[in-house]
Amino acid sequence: MGISRILIANRGEIALRIHRAAHEMGIETVAVHSTADADAMHVRLADQAVCIGPPAAADSYLNVAAIISAAEVTHADAIHPGYGFLSENAKFAEIVEAHDIAWIGPKPEHIRTMGDKVEAKRTAGALGLPLVPGSDGAVSDFDEARRIAKDIGYPVIIKAASGGGGRGMKVCQSEDQLETLMQQAGSEAKAAFGDATVYIEKYLGNPRHIEFQVFGDGNGNAIHLGERDCSLQRRHQKVLEEAPSPVISAEERHRMGEICAQAMRDMGYRGAGTIEFLWENGEFYFIEMNTRLQVEHPVTEAITGVDLVREQIRIADGKPLSVQQQDLEFHGHAIECRINAEDPFSFAPSPGLVSYYHAAGGMHVRVDSGLYAGYRIPPYYDSMIAKLIVYGRTREGCIMRLRRALEEMVVEGVKTNIPLHQELLRQGDILNGDYSIKWLEEWLAARDG
Repeated sequence: MGISRILIANRGEIALRIHRAAHEMGIETVAVHSTADADAMHVRLADQAVCIGPPAAADSYLNVAAIISAAEVTHADAIHPGYGFLSENAKFAEIVEAHDIAWIGPKPEHIRTMGDKVEAKRTAGALGLPLVPGSDGAVSDFDEARRIAKDIGYPVIIKAASGGGGRGMKVCQSEDQLETLMQQAGSEAKAAFGDATVYIEKYLGNPRHIEFQVFGDGNGNAIHLGERDCSLQRRHQKVLEEAPSPVISAEERHRMGEICAQAMRDMGYRGAGTIEFLWENGEFYFIEMNTRLQVEHPVTEAITGVDLVREQIRIADGKPLSVQQQDLEFHGHAIECRINAEDPFSFAPSPGLVSYYHAAGGMHVRVDSGLYAGYRIPPYYDSMIAKLIVYGRTREGCIMRLRRALEEMVVEGVKTNIPLHQELLRQGDILNGDYSIKWLEEWLAARDG
């Protein structure tokens, strides 16, 4: 008996995205939601809806007991965690499987391994992925740290093993700063994540953020679906993503993609995953692996024609991959703009009532969003309210279509970052594909000057 009813343990556009994929496969959906999301679009569309708690995420979307009870009450036979919240929580994945519910995601042990940055780096190295030069693991001894930093050359970056979102990260320019910055990074990491462990890496001056989409069936078969360029970031949050990258050749894509796919075969990886690299001067350096679907998955869908959420459900249902590597072809170019309810330049959140909404349309224009006129954007969650994904036969054609689509997109009643995206598409560096992970913050600083 295959999967017939999926509980969606998430909210916003990704919850709607999962609902759509499930219904296209003839599978029923159960929406769980907080009291703040009672009027959300996916809640309205789902076959069943269960309220699991008050607005605060800790009491609702992160409430494991409430989610499991909702699955049991509604007789859901699978849970899709989306991204964020519990999607990379190995304990949650184990609890789901212990209740004989299919977990639409990687094996819990892989989530656990790749969630620990030190262990992930060790595993990636063993699987043949190229690493950033640095310590083999955690470093607590200052003399050892000095030796490592001297070997790889300054500047170095000190990172929290359990970190994320830029917390517990310090760039060190010289030996005399090392001890102080290690202590600071450890204290920050301890306060934010409950773990003071740090490691050291070579600091790359001006890299790009390139990530490869991988997919495995859990039985030793795996493929890659090319790369995405996610270098336009601020405070380690992505703003705009594109596929393929403007700087990666077809040869590099094939070579690096195959290394990633082989690593997943050797691991026996199951489901969707993303292997993230820093890229500088033609070299790839592994930074981390995300054991889940990514926000930016639609750009990969656009250039490959593969529905990644349907693929996730197929794999969780014990079916093989729907496509083999040799059958995968990459066509055209796709760009995604994350539309956030925030001031476009100060980035202050702007929740509230959407008085009017008009989604962009036309050929090869996709909007993933649960917005509608009269919807009230709650203040409790991430500010992303929509994703605008545009495809074109060429990068230039894609950018022209994206400009047009951004002009069409209307969200009234709250501020959005649409003006920021419009501004970005007028910048020569962006048009030429000549940008790095530092570009956006430097451009914003110069603009505010």
